[in-house]
Amino acid sequence: MKMLKKYIYSCYLCLIVLIPASIHANEVEVLDIKATQATDKTWRFSVTLKHADEGWNHYANEWQIIAPDNKILGTRTLYHPHVNEQPFTRSLDGVKIPEELHSVRVIAKDTVHGLSSKAAEIELATGKVKQIRLKLKKSTD
Repeated sequence: MKMLKKYIYSCYLCLIVLIPASIHANEVEVLDIKATQATDKTWRFSVTLKHADEGWNHYANEWQIIAPDNKILGTRTLYHPHVNEQPFTRSLDGVKIPEELHSVRVIAKDTVHGLSSKAAEIELATGKVKQIRLKLKKSTD
């Protein structure tokens, strides 16, 4: 009986560890960001994403540039899956960034999970990128 209890307890511990990891397993990851300022003071962002695209029903379909106050500064729509092209990089030109901002976040979404909690932040002056985890409020619609 003790062996059975130990086995059940071990299985329970495995579930506690594995289930939270699996919840985020298919989210889009922002792997890298390159930002360059043009002569007209707008910015070009090249963002590298990784996602387990499965086809038209489940693929990374957008990334956004977000200010610290959560205002969306730019959006790049991705119109098709990239099943055999992982990771992949896409760019967005002409993004207006207020001069007072020193950093922005990039968050991506896919057609199944919506916005990912796996995002990245870039310091505009240095180009330094750090991975961040966001706490997103899920819609209750």
